[in-house]
Amino acid sequence: MTENLTESAELAEGGPTARRRQLGFRLLALREARGWTAEEAGERAGVSKATVSRYERGKGNVRWNWVDQLCRAYGVSDDERETLVDLAKNSKAVEGWWVPYAGKLPSPMRLLLALEDEASRISHHTVGVIPGLLQTLDYARAIKASPRNALPPQDVDEYLSMRMQRQRILDRPSRPTYQVVLDEAVIRREVGGPEVMSAQLDHLLQRGLEPNISIQVLPFSAGAYSAALTSFIMYGGSDPSLDVIFIENPVGSLLLEEPSAQQEYADAITFLRQEALDTTSSAELIAEASKTHLRNRK
Repeated sequence: MTENLTESAELAEGGPTARRRQLGFRLLALREARGWTAEEAGERAGVSKATVSRYERGKGNVRWNWVDQLCRAYGVSDDERETLVDLAKNSKAVEGWWVPYAGKLPSPMRLLLALEDEASRISHHTVGVIPGLLQTLDYARAIKASPRNALPPQDVDEYLSMRMQRQRILDRPSRPTYQVVLDEAVIRREVGGPEVMSAQLDHLLQRGLEPNISIQVLPFSAGAYSAALTSFIMYGGSDPSLDVIFIENPVGSLLLEEPSAQQEYADAITFLRQEALDTTSSAELIAEASKTHLRNRK
């Protein structure tokens, strides 16, 4: 399932969207086991073809009585029917902390915030800038001052407030494990001036000491690498089948959910972490880069 992120979506490991996706995967498997089309399944269960397709894709709100009707049409056991009905009953969307900002956020950003908020595992490879979850206020402000990313002055403070609030997921009791691989260019590229960049790198060093955060640098000396040529994020939880890949590019964003894509990017993460410096050597390189930025002040 590959989706161009032009519509708002969310993922919640253990949350409403994860439950909808789990339900959808199971309903799809049951229908395919019967050899029925979505239209045939809908006719037998007394629901529309569109409803069958939407439930299987994990989209939108779910009516548990229609799930019950589909289960009866598929002839599942009472125990499994009760399990799927319970998933449906508990799949109602809940409001995230970002809802007050939602009106000003593009759909891909709303999706990103939902993925971050409820994932228990996050792996991030970046080739452009420091990940948002690890940015200092001044670094984030400098990015929004660049011509390509500039915001209207009245929106800057609200954006920065939201960026800092995002980072709280790394400090809460249910915080995710966060594995980051930075291309060396990210720590060498000066953003906001030498003092801002040096402070940002020092911040990375401090966050990298936390037990749930792992920061590695893929050095220039690693040469060409084929595992990933762009930034990507993998969000997941206890059930690997619900892992999703989020990819940003200049023309939009993609959400990849197919098992083949999950495996490809899981392999890419493994490769990158093997090619990158270990966390200790990465910290040493980051510290050296921080000092270099300050030495290069004019």
